[in-house]
Amino acid sequence: MSASAAISPVTADDLAEAVRLATGVLAQAPPYAWERPAGTLEWTCWETAEHLADDLFAYAAQLGAAEPPAPAEPGEVPFLWESRRPGGPANAVHADRSAGPAGLLRVLRASGALLVAVVRTAPPEALAHHVFGASDPEGFAAMGVVETLVHTHDMAEGLGLAWTPPAGLCARVLGRLFPHVPADADPWPALLWATGRAGLPGRPRLSTWRWYGEPRV
Repeated sequence: MSASAAISPVTADDLAEAVRLATGVLAQAPPYAWERPAGTLEWTCWETAEHLADDLFAYAAQLGAAEPPAPAEPGEVPFLWESRRPGGPANAVHADRSAGPAGLLRVLRASGALLVAVVRTAPPEALAHHVFGASDPEGFAAMGVVETLVHTHDMAEGLGLAWTPPAGLCARVLGRLFPHVPADADPWPALLWATGRAGLPGRPRLSTWRWYGEPRV
């Protein structure tokens, strides 16, 4: 299945599936492994899971605060984001360490469920701020899927787990957010390339990257 097959919309169900698959794989990690680096990131696997939960929470808050048909309000909803250590991710969401990895994954599932619920209930014409351009509910669902798939890839590398998400899921978010991706590439390797995590045959690994979340017309 190639990236060119990505023509169907990204839905709240896609996001729910991504979070379900990701937490199912991450639950297999041994408790002692969570302080390992997450792939090539400078964060630990624990910090990366918190960052992912924070992304999903922040997207839900941003989209939930939208008031159509008014244009998207500039800037992010002003929660306090802070890092727990120099170089760590700046989050509004932090898991209680005493709850262990099971509690961490519960936080991740809860943040995912928040975004799923907001995507399901937001008016389709709603627009909310994102640094890469104001986006609609489908765009925020797609962004949540991408964050989930690629950060689970980062954590799986550090935790020693296998992780290959469904090709159809990858193809749909490529079609929504990454129109510049080569049409002949397999969706999962193409998504890793598009997010700067791997090379593709004849195409070196990207040092900078972005997606395009603006509504499709």
